Amino acid sequence: MKKLVLVLITIVLIVTTASSQVKPKQKSKEKAPTQKQGDQKQTFDIATYTPPKGWKREATDAAVQFIHQDSVKGTYCIIMLMKSLPGTSVPKQNFDTAWQTLVKEIVTPLQEPKMEPSTVEKGWSLEYGAAPFEKDGEQGAVMLVTATARENMVSTVIITNSDSYTANVMEFLNSITLKDPNTLSQTTTQKTQDVVAQKEISAPAKTAFAFNTTNFDDGWTSVEKADWVEVTKGTSRVLLHYPNNGIKAANTDPDVMCSAAWNVLVAPRYSNIQNYKVGPSVLDYERPYYAEAFLTDNTSGKTVFVVLFKKGTGWMEFITPSREAFIQTFKVDISKIDYYVDSDVWNPMKLMANYNRFAIGAGDFTGKWSDHFSSNTYYANVYTGLSAGMSTYSSSQSFEFFSGNKYKWNLVAVNSYGGSSQFAQGKGQGTFKVLNNWQIYFSEMEGKPKTYNAYFSCVKGSRILWVIDAQYPGSGLYTGFSKE
Repeated sequence: MKKLVLVLITIVLIVTTASSQVKPKQKSKEKAPTQKQGDQKQTFDIATYTPPKGWKREATDAAVQFIHQDSVKGTYCIIMLMKSLPGTSVPKQNFDTAWQTLVKEIVTPLQEPKMEPSTVEKGWSLEYGAAPFEKDGEQGAVMLVTATARENMVSTVIITNSDSYTANVMEFLNSITLKDPNTLSQTTTQKTQDVVAQKEISAPAKTAFAFNTTNFDDGWTSVEKADWVEVTKGTSRVLLHYPNNGIKAANTDPDVMCSAAWNVLVAPRYSNIQNYKVGPSVLDYERPYYAEAFLTDNTSGKTVFVVLFKKGTGWMEFITPSREAFIQTFKVDISKIDYYVDSDVWNPMKLMANYNRFAIGAGDFTGKWSDHFSSNTYYANVYTGLSAGMSTYSSSQSFEFFSGNKYKWNLVAVNSYGGSSQFAQGKGQGTFKVLNNWQIYFSEMEGKPKTYNAYFSCVKGSRILWVIDAQYPGSGLYTGFSKE
Protein backbone atom coordinates (compact mmCIF):
# COMPACT_ATOMS: atom_id res chain seq x y z
CA MET A 1 0.00 0.00 0.00
CA LYS A 2 2.99 2.27 -0.58
CA LYS A 3 3.01 5.69 -2.27
CA LEU A 4 -0.69 6.51 -1.95
CA VAL A 5 -1.29 9.77 -3.79
CA LEU A 6 -1.50 12.90 -1.68
CA VAL A 7 -4.94 13.64 -3.15
CA LEU A 8 -6.33 11.04 -0.75
CA ILE A 9 -5.49 13.27 2.20
CA THR A 10 -6.66 16.27 0.19
CA ILE A 11 -10.14 14.70 0.06
CA VAL A 12 -10.26 14.74 3.84
CA LEU A 13 -9.16 18.36 4.03
CA ILE A 14 -11.67 19.48 1.39
CA VAL A 15 -14.67 17.81 2.97
CA THR A 16 -13.58 19.01 6.40
CA THR A 17 -13.41 22.60 5.27
CA ALA A 18 -16.61 22.39 3.22
CA SER A 19 -18.55 21.11 6.22
CA SER A 20 -17.27 23.76 8.65
CA GLN A 21 -15.39 21.19 10.65
CA VAL A 22 -13.77 21.75 14.03
CA LYS A 23 -10.50 23.62 13.75
CA PRO A 24 -7.62 24.05 16.19
CA LYS A 25 -8.31 26.84 18.65
CA GLN A 26 -5.01 28.51 17.77
CA LYS A 27 -4.04 29.82 14.36
CA SER A 28 -0.79 27.91 14.14
CA LYS A 29 -1.11 24.29 13.07
CA GLU A 30 -0.49 21.62 15.65
CA LYS A 31 2.74 19.77 15.07
CA ALA A 32 1.82 16.18 15.71
CA PRO A 33 4.66 13.72 16.35
CA THR A 34 6.32 12.57 13.16
CA GLN A 35 8.09 9.39 12.18
CA LYS A 36 11.84 9.04 12.24
CA GLN A 37 13.77 7.01 9.78
CA GLY A 38 14.60 3.59 11.16
CA ASP A 39 11.57 3.29 13.51
CA GLN A 40 10.77 -0.32 14.32
CA LYS A 41 8.45 -2.13 11.93
CA GLN A 42 5.52 -4.06 13.44
CA THR A 43 3.22 -6.74 12.06
CA PHE A 44 -0.52 -7.21 12.48
CA ASP A 45 -2.22 -10.09 10.67
CA ILE A 46 -0.95 -9.86 7.05
CA ALA A 47 0.18 -6.23 7.26
CA THR A 48 3.58 -4.82 8.23
CA TYR A 49 3.75 -1.12 9.16
CA THR A 50 5.65 1.55 11.06
CA PRO A 51 3.56 2.88 13.98
CA PRO A 52 3.20 6.66 14.40
CA LYS A 53 5.66 7.62 17.12
CA GLY A 54 4.09 9.06 20.25
CA TRP A 55 0.58 7.89 19.43
CA LYS A 56 -1.42 5.70 21.81
CA ARG A 57 -1.71 2.12 20.53
CA GLU A 58 -4.65 -0.19 21.20
CA ALA A 59 -5.05 -3.68 19.75
CA THR A 60 -7.71 -6.38 19.66
CA ASP A 61 -8.09 -9.55 17.64
CA ALA A 62 -10.01 -7.56 15.02
CA ALA A 63 -7.89 -4.40 14.64
CA VAL A 64 -4.94 -2.31 15.74
CA GLN A 65 -5.53 1.41 16.18
CA PHE A 66 -3.46 4.50 16.90
CA ILE A 67 -4.83 7.63 18.57
CA HIS A 68 -3.45 11.15 18.97
CA GLN A 69 -5.35 14.05 20.49
CA ASP A 70 -4.72 17.53 21.82
CA SER A 71 -7.23 18.40 24.54
CA VAL A 72 -6.21 22.07 24.53
CA LYS A 73 -6.75 22.61 20.81
CA GLY A 74 -9.57 20.10 20.54
CA THR A 75 -7.99 18.12 17.70
CA TYR A 76 -7.66 14.38 17.27
CA CYS A 77 -6.89 11.66 14.76
CA ILE A 78 -7.64 7.92 14.89
CA ILE A 79 -6.11 5.35 12.53
CA MET A 80 -7.55 1.82 12.51
CA LEU A 81 -5.94 -1.04 10.59
CA MET A 82 -8.39 -3.95 10.42
CA LYS A 83 -7.69 -7.67 10.27
CA SER A 84 -8.03 -9.20 6.80
CA LEU A 85 -11.43 -10.73 6.06
CA PRO A 86 -12.95 -12.85 3.29
CA GLY A 87 -14.40 -10.64 0.57
CA THR A 88 -15.39 -10.77 -3.06
CA SER A 89 -13.17 -10.52 -6.11
CA VAL A 90 -14.67 -7.08 -6.90
CA PRO A 91 -12.71 -4.33 -5.05
CA LYS A 92 -15.49 -1.70 -5.17
CA GLN A 93 -17.99 -4.16 -3.68
CA ASN A 94 -15.60 -4.77 -0.79
CA PHE A 95 -15.25 -1.01 -0.27
CA ASP A 96 -19.05 -0.57 -0.23
CA THR A 97 -19.43 -3.41 2.26
CA ALA A 98 -16.77 -1.96 4.58
CA TRP A 99 -18.33 1.51 4.32
CA GLN A 100 -21.76 0.17 5.34
CA THR A 101 -20.73 -2.28 8.05
CA LEU A 102 -17.60 -0.60 9.42
CA VAL A 103 -17.56 3.16 8.82
CA LYS A 104 -21.28 3.71 9.42
CA GLU A 105 -21.08 1.75 12.66
CA ILE A 106 -18.49 4.20 14.00
CA VAL A 107 -19.73 7.56 12.67
CA THR A 108 -22.61 8.97 10.61
CA PRO A 109 -21.32 10.23 7.25
CA LEU A 110 -23.15 13.30 5.97
CA GLN A 111 -22.89 12.19 2.35
CA GLU A 112 -21.73 9.32 0.16
CA PRO A 113 -17.94 8.93 0.05
CA LYS A 114 -16.01 10.95 -2.51
CA MET A 115 -14.02 8.33 -4.40
CA GLU A 116 -10.65 8.53 -6.11
CA PRO A 117 -9.62 6.34 -9.08
CA SER A 118 -8.64 2.79 -8.15
CA THR A 119 -4.98 1.78 -8.15
CA VAL A 120 -3.09 -1.53 -8.04
CA GLU A 121 0.09 -1.98 -6.01
CA LYS A 122 1.96 -5.29 -5.82
CA GLY A 123 -1.12 -7.31 -6.65
CA TRP A 124 -3.47 -5.47 -4.27
CA SER A 125 -6.35 -3.42 -5.75
CA LEU A 126 -6.91 -0.26 -3.74
CA GLU A 127 -10.16 1.67 -3.33
CA TYR A 128 -10.29 4.85 -1.30
CA GLY A 129 -12.84 7.51 -0.49
CA ALA A 130 -13.79 10.00 2.21
CA ALA A 131 -16.74 11.98 3.52
CA PRO A 132 -17.58 14.47 6.27
CA PHE A 133 -19.34 13.08 9.33
CA GLU A 134 -21.10 14.19 12.46
CA LYS A 135 -21.09 12.35 15.80
CA ASP A 136 -22.48 13.65 19.09
CA GLY A 137 -22.68 17.16 17.64
CA GLU A 138 -19.02 17.18 16.55
CA GLN A 139 -17.97 17.22 12.91
CA GLY A 140 -14.96 15.77 11.18
CA ALA A 141 -13.90 13.66 8.21
CA VAL A 142 -13.65 9.91 7.77
CA MET A 143 -11.54 8.12 5.17
CA LEU A 144 -11.65 4.45 4.18
CA VAL A 145 -9.00 2.53 2.25
CA THR A 146 -9.66 -1.06 1.16
CA ALA A 147 -7.18 -3.46 -0.43
CA THR A 148 -8.41 -6.55 -2.31
CA ALA A 149 -6.52 -9.61 -3.59
CA ARG A 150 -7.61 -13.23 -4.14
CA GLU A 151 -10.93 -12.55 -2.37
CA ASN A 152 -9.13 -11.24 0.71
CA MET A 153 -9.76 -7.68 1.86
CA VAL A 154 -7.97 -5.35 4.29
CA SER A 155 -9.54 -2.10 5.49
CA THR A 156 -7.96 1.01 7.01
CA VAL A 157 -10.09 3.76 8.56
CA ILE A 158 -8.89 7.28 9.41
CA ILE A 159 -11.05 9.65 11.49
CA THR A 160 -9.91 13.22 12.18
CA ASN A 161 -11.09 16.79 12.72
CA SER A 162 -7.88 18.58 11.74
CA ASP A 163 -5.51 18.84 8.78
CA SER A 164 -2.52 18.96 11.15
CA TYR A 165 -2.22 15.15 11.00
CA THR A 166 -1.71 14.97 7.23
CA ALA A 167 1.96 14.02 7.41
CA ASN A 168 1.36 11.36 10.06
CA VAL A 169 -1.45 9.70 8.11
CA MET A 170 0.53 9.71 4.87
CA GLU A 171 3.61 8.27 6.58
CA PHE A 172 1.57 5.50 8.15
CA LEU A 173 -0.24 4.56 4.92
CA ASN A 174 3.00 4.63 2.96
CA SER A 175 4.65 2.39 5.55
CA ILE A 176 2.07 -0.40 5.16
CA THR A 177 3.18 -3.47 3.26
CA LEU A 178 0.75 -6.33 2.71
CA LYS A 179 1.77 -9.92 2.09
CA ASP A 180 2.32 -11.03 -1.49
CA PRO A 181 -1.14 -12.18 -2.70
CA ASN A 182 0.51 -15.24 -4.29
CA THR A 183 1.47 -16.46 -0.80
CA LEU A 184 -2.12 -16.18 0.44
CA SER A 185 -4.51 -19.07 0.13
CA GLN A 186 -7.68 -18.40 -1.81
CA THR A 187 -10.48 -17.71 0.67
CA THR A 188 -12.22 -20.83 -0.61
CA THR A 189 -10.77 -22.63 2.42
CA GLN A 190 -12.10 -19.98 4.76
CA LYS A 191 -15.45 -20.00 3.00
CA THR A 192 -15.61 -23.78 3.30
CA GLN A 193 -15.00 -23.43 7.03
CA ASP A 194 -17.68 -20.72 7.18
CA VAL A 195 -20.14 -22.99 5.36
CA VAL A 196 -19.43 -25.86 7.76
CA ALA A 197 -19.87 -23.55 10.72
CA GLN A 198 -23.05 -22.15 9.22
CA LYS A 199 -24.46 -25.63 8.71
CA GLU A 200 -23.73 -26.38 12.35
CA ILE A 201 -25.51 -23.18 13.40
CA SER A 202 -28.47 -23.93 11.11
CA ALA A 203 -28.84 -27.55 12.23
CA PRO A 204 -31.80 -28.39 14.49
CA ALA A 205 -30.93 -27.73 18.11
CA LYS A 206 -30.11 -30.71 20.29
CA THR A 207 -32.83 -30.62 22.93
CA ALA A 208 -34.31 -32.80 25.65
CA PHE A 209 -37.81 -31.52 24.92
CA ALA A 210 -40.35 -33.67 23.11
CA PHE A 211 -40.99 -31.28 20.22
CA ASN A 212 -38.64 -28.98 18.31
CA THR A 213 -40.75 -28.67 15.14
CA THR A 214 -44.23 -27.20 14.70
CA ASN A 215 -46.30 -27.49 11.51
CA PHE A 216 -48.90 -24.71 11.52
CA ASP A 217 -52.25 -24.93 9.74
CA ASP A 218 -51.41 -21.93 7.50
CA GLY A 219 -48.43 -23.73 5.92
CA TRP A 220 -45.60 -22.22 7.99
CA THR A 221 -43.19 -24.60 9.75
CA SER A 222 -41.06 -23.67 12.78
CA VAL A 223 -37.85 -25.48 13.76
CA GLU A 224 -35.79 -24.78 16.89
CA LYS A 225 -32.18 -23.98 15.98
CA ALA A 226 -29.15 -23.16 18.12
CA ASP A 227 -29.33 -19.37 17.63
CA TRP A 228 -32.84 -18.80 16.32
CA VAL A 229 -36.18 -20.35 15.49
CA GLU A 230 -36.35 -20.86 11.72
CA VAL A 231 -39.80 -20.40 10.17
CA THR A 232 -40.25 -21.47 6.53
CA LYS A 233 -42.94 -21.54 3.88
CA GLY A 234 -42.20 -22.02 0.18
CA THR A 235 -39.17 -19.92 -0.71
CA SER A 236 -39.50 -17.62 2.32
CA ARG A 237 -37.49 -18.03 5.53
CA VAL A 238 -37.77 -16.03 8.74
CA LEU A 239 -35.18 -16.33 11.50
CA LEU A 240 -36.54 -15.38 14.93
CA HIS A 241 -33.24 -14.49 16.59
CA TYR A 242 -32.78 -15.17 20.28
CA PRO A 243 -31.74 -12.21 22.49
CA ASN A 244 -28.05 -11.43 21.96
CA ASN A 245 -25.98 -9.44 24.47
CA GLY A 246 -23.41 -8.70 21.77
CA ILE A 247 -25.70 -6.10 20.16
CA LYS A 248 -24.67 -2.73 21.54
CA ALA A 249 -25.97 0.60 20.22
CA ALA A 250 -25.06 4.11 21.36
CA ASN A 251 -28.67 5.30 21.00
CA THR A 252 -32.06 4.22 19.65
CA ASP A 253 -31.88 5.94 16.25
CA PRO A 254 -32.91 3.51 13.47
CA ASP A 255 -29.53 3.85 11.70
CA VAL A 256 -27.61 3.06 14.88
CA MET A 257 -29.86 0.26 16.14
CA CYS A 258 -30.12 -1.48 12.76
CA SER A 259 -26.39 -1.25 12.10
CA ALA A 260 -25.52 -2.70 15.52
CA ALA A 261 -27.93 -5.62 15.10
CA TRP A 262 -27.05 -6.19 11.43
CA ASN A 263 -23.32 -6.53 12.15
CA VAL A 264 -23.93 -9.18 14.81
CA LEU A 265 -26.91 -11.14 13.46
CA VAL A 266 -26.69 -10.85 9.66
CA ALA A 267 -23.28 -9.81 8.33
CA PRO A 268 -21.24 -12.86 9.47
CA ARG A 269 -23.31 -15.23 7.29
CA TYR A 270 -23.29 -13.20 4.07
CA SER A 271 -21.02 -11.28 1.71
CA ASN A 272 -21.28 -8.81 -1.18
CA ILE A 273 -23.77 -6.40 0.40
CA GLN A 274 -25.64 -4.18 -2.07
CA ASN A 275 -28.30 -1.46 -1.74
CA TYR A 276 -28.34 -1.42 2.05
CA LYS A 277 -31.21 0.79 3.25
CA VAL A 278 -32.68 1.66 6.64
CA GLY A 279 -36.39 2.39 6.98
CA PRO A 280 -37.53 5.92 7.90
CA SER A 281 -38.38 7.08 11.40
CA VAL A 282 -42.06 6.42 12.00
CA LEU A 283 -44.53 8.03 14.42
CA ASP A 284 -45.53 5.05 16.55
CA TYR A 285 -45.64 4.13 20.24
CA GLU A 286 -43.63 1.00 19.32
CA ARG A 287 -40.77 2.20 17.19
CA PRO A 288 -40.15 -0.01 14.13
CA TYR A 289 -36.55 -0.81 13.14
CA TYR A 290 -36.11 -1.94 9.53
CA ALA A 291 -33.04 -2.52 7.32
CA GLU A 292 -32.80 -4.27 3.95
CA ALA A 293 -30.12 -5.28 1.46
CA PHE A 294 -29.22 -7.72 -1.31
CA LEU A 295 -26.59 -10.21 -0.13
CA THR A 296 -24.75 -13.34 -1.19
CA ASP A 297 -25.54 -16.26 1.11
CA ASN A 298 -22.18 -17.78 2.10
CA THR A 299 -23.75 -21.23 2.43
CA SER A 300 -25.58 -21.49 -0.89
CA GLY A 301 -23.71 -18.85 -2.91
CA LYS A 302 -27.06 -17.43 -4.04
CA THR A 303 -28.11 -13.78 -4.01
CA VAL A 304 -30.99 -13.19 -1.61
CA PHE A 305 -33.00 -10.24 -0.33
CA VAL A 306 -32.67 -9.84 3.44
CA VAL A 307 -34.69 -7.67 5.83
CA LEU A 308 -33.85 -7.21 9.52
CA PHE A 309 -36.85 -6.06 11.58
CA LYS A 310 -37.90 -5.36 15.16
CA LYS A 311 -41.06 -3.73 16.53
CA GLY A 312 -41.98 -4.62 20.09
CA THR A 313 -40.43 -8.05 19.44
CA GLY A 314 -37.01 -9.62 19.18
CA TRP A 315 -34.98 -9.16 16.00
CA MET A 316 -36.38 -11.07 13.01
CA GLU A 317 -34.52 -11.76 9.76
CA PHE A 318 -36.61 -12.20 6.61
CA ILE A 319 -34.92 -14.02 3.69
CA THR A 320 -36.56 -14.20 0.25
CA PRO A 321 -35.27 -14.76 -3.31
CA SER A 322 -36.12 -11.19 -4.34
CA ARG A 323 -37.51 -7.91 -3.08
CA GLU A 324 -40.69 -8.54 -5.03
CA ALA A 325 -41.16 -11.89 -3.29
CA PHE A 326 -40.73 -10.22 0.09
CA ILE A 327 -43.32 -7.53 -0.69
CA GLN A 328 -45.77 -10.10 -2.02
CA THR A 329 -45.46 -12.30 1.07
CA PHE A 330 -45.22 -9.71 3.86
CA LYS A 331 -47.02 -6.73 2.27
CA VAL A 332 -44.35 -4.17 3.23
CA ASP A 333 -42.75 -1.87 0.65
CA ILE A 334 -40.37 0.45 2.49
CA SER A 335 -40.26 2.88 -0.44
CA LYS A 336 -43.94 3.68 0.19
CA ILE A 337 -43.69 4.15 3.96
CA ASP A 338 -43.40 7.61 5.49
CA TYR A 339 -43.42 9.17 8.95
CA TYR A 340 -47.21 9.00 9.30
CA VAL A 341 -47.82 5.44 8.08
CA ASP A 342 -50.54 3.44 9.82
CA SER A 343 -49.03 1.14 12.45
CA ASP A 344 -50.97 -1.84 11.04
CA VAL A 345 -48.73 -1.92 7.96
CA TRP A 346 -46.11 -3.76 10.04
CA ASN A 347 -48.47 -6.47 11.33
CA PRO A 348 -47.66 -9.17 8.71
CA MET A 349 -44.01 -8.97 9.79
CA LYS A 350 -44.55 -8.40 13.51
CA LEU A 351 -46.92 -11.37 13.86
CA MET A 352 -44.19 -13.75 12.65
CA ALA A 353 -42.88 -13.63 16.24
CA ASN A 354 -45.88 -15.78 17.21
CA TYR A 355 -44.36 -18.74 15.36
CA ASN A 356 -41.89 -19.28 18.21
CA ARG A 357 -44.34 -21.82 19.62
CA PHE A 358 -43.79 -25.51 20.37
CA ALA A 359 -45.96 -28.27 21.83
CA ILE A 360 -45.57 -29.68 25.33
CA GLY A 361 -44.68 -33.26 26.26
CA ALA A 362 -45.26 -35.18 29.49
CA GLY A 363 -41.53 -35.38 30.25
CA ASP A 364 -40.72 -31.71 29.59
CA PHE A 365 -41.39 -30.20 33.00
CA THR A 366 -39.17 -31.78 35.68
CA GLY A 367 -37.71 -29.04 37.87
CA LYS A 368 -38.82 -25.62 39.09
CA TRP A 369 -40.38 -22.99 36.80
CA SER A 370 -40.87 -19.46 38.13
CA ASP A 371 -42.43 -16.13 37.21
CA HIS A 372 -41.69 -12.84 39.01
CA PHE A 373 -43.65 -9.65 38.35
CA SER A 374 -43.65 -6.12 39.79
CA SER A 375 -45.16 -2.76 38.86
CA ASN A 376 -45.51 0.77 40.23
CA THR A 377 -48.43 3.17 39.79
CA TYR A 378 -47.96 6.89 40.43
CA TYR A 379 -50.95 9.07 41.36
CA ALA A 380 -51.47 12.81 40.96
CA ASN A 381 -54.12 15.21 42.24
CA VAL A 382 -56.43 16.12 39.33
CA TYR A 383 -56.78 19.70 40.62
CA THR A 384 -53.26 20.60 41.69
CA GLY A 385 -51.12 18.13 39.75
CA LEU A 386 -49.20 17.36 42.92
CA SER A 387 -48.18 13.85 43.81
CA ALA A 388 -50.88 11.77 45.50
CA GLY A 389 -48.68 8.82 46.31
CA MET A 390 -47.60 5.60 44.71
CA SER A 391 -48.73 1.99 44.85
CA THR A 392 -46.53 -1.04 44.29
CA TYR A 393 -47.59 -4.52 43.26
CA SER A 394 -45.31 -7.54 43.10
CA SER A 395 -45.89 -11.27 42.80
CA SER A 396 -43.91 -14.49 42.64
CA GLN A 397 -45.39 -17.67 41.23
CA SER A 398 -43.78 -21.08 40.74
CA PHE A 399 -44.47 -24.63 39.61
CA GLU A 400 -42.23 -27.44 40.83
CA PHE A 401 -42.54 -30.73 38.97
CA PHE A 402 -41.38 -34.10 40.32
CA SER A 403 -41.19 -37.66 39.07
CA GLY A 404 -44.43 -39.63 39.05
CA ASN A 405 -46.29 -36.63 37.54
CA LYS A 406 -46.39 -34.85 40.91
CA TYR A 407 -46.21 -31.09 41.37
CA LYS A 408 -46.38 -28.19 43.82
CA TRP A 409 -47.69 -24.73 42.98
CA ASN A 410 -47.20 -21.53 44.98
CA LEU A 411 -48.24 -17.91 44.51
CA VAL A 412 -47.36 -14.92 46.74
CA ALA A 413 -48.54 -11.36 45.99
CA VAL A 414 -48.04 -8.05 47.80
CA ASN A 415 -49.82 -4.73 47.14
CA SER A 416 -48.57 -1.60 48.97
CA TYR A 417 -50.09 1.89 49.15
CA GLY A 418 -50.04 4.72 51.65
CA GLY A 419 -47.71 2.97 54.05
CA SER A 420 -49.78 -0.22 54.32
CA SER A 421 -49.42 -3.54 52.56
CA GLN A 422 -51.81 -6.34 51.70
CA PHE A 423 -50.62 -9.92 51.23
CA ALA A 424 -52.19 -12.81 49.32
CA GLN A 425 -51.08 -16.39 48.88
CA GLY A 426 -52.22 -19.42 46.92
CA LYS A 427 -51.04 -23.03 47.03
CA GLY A 428 -51.69 -26.33 45.34
CA GLN A 429 -50.19 -29.79 44.97
CA GLY A 430 -51.14 -33.12 43.47
CA THR A 431 -50.67 -34.80 40.12
CA PHE A 432 -50.60 -33.34 36.63
CA LYS A 433 -51.45 -34.80 33.24
CA VAL A 434 -50.70 -33.58 29.69
CA LEU A 435 -54.13 -33.82 28.01
CA ASN A 436 -52.80 -33.09 24.52
CA ASN A 437 -49.96 -31.22 22.82
CA TRP A 438 -51.30 -27.86 24.01
CA GLN A 439 -53.04 -28.47 27.38
CA ILE A 440 -51.98 -29.56 30.87
CA TYR A 441 -54.29 -30.60 33.73
CA PHE A 442 -53.60 -30.08 37.48
CA SER A 443 -55.55 -32.05 40.08
CA GLU A 444 -55.69 -29.26 42.68
CA MET A 445 -55.12 -25.50 42.52
CA GLU A 446 -56.53 -23.64 45.54
CA GLY A 447 -58.92 -26.46 46.29
CA LYS A 448 -60.09 -27.38 42.79
CA PRO A 449 -58.72 -28.90 39.57
CA LYS A 450 -57.61 -26.62 36.76
CA THR A 451 -56.67 -27.01 33.09
CA TYR A 452 -54.23 -24.65 31.38
CA ASN A 453 -53.61 -24.01 27.72
CA ALA A 454 -49.83 -24.23 27.41
CA TYR A 455 -46.90 -24.05 24.98
CA PHE A 456 -43.14 -23.51 24.94
CA SER A 457 -41.15 -20.72 23.26
CA CYS A 458 -37.40 -21.02 22.69
CA VAL A 459 -34.53 -18.91 23.94
CA LYS A 460 -30.88 -19.81 23.51
CA GLY A 461 -30.19 -22.99 25.45
CA SER A 462 -33.55 -23.02 27.23
CA ARG A 463 -37.29 -22.52 26.97
CA ILE A 464 -40.10 -20.44 28.41
CA LEU A 465 -43.31 -22.20 29.54
CA TRP A 466 -46.43 -20.15 28.75
CA VAL A 467 -49.77 -20.96 30.43
CA ILE A 468 -53.28 -19.48 30.65
CA ASP A 469 -56.43 -20.69 32.39
CA ALA A 470 -58.32 -22.66 29.71
CA GLN A 471 -61.73 -21.93 31.27
CA TYR A 472 -61.18 -18.30 32.31
CA PRO A 473 -58.61 -16.79 29.92
CA GLY A 474 -59.29 -13.24 31.10
CA SER A 475 -57.25 -10.78 29.02
CA GLY A 476 -55.95 -13.61 26.85
CA LEU A 477 -52.37 -12.91 27.89
CA TYR A 478 -50.29 -15.95 28.80
CA THR A 479 -47.99 -15.99 31.85
CA GLY A 480 -44.40 -17.03 31.14
CA PHE A 481 -42.31 -19.23 33.46
CA SER A 482 -38.56 -19.74 33.12
CA LYS A 483 -36.76 -22.77 34.47
CA GLU A 484 -34.46 -22.17 37.42
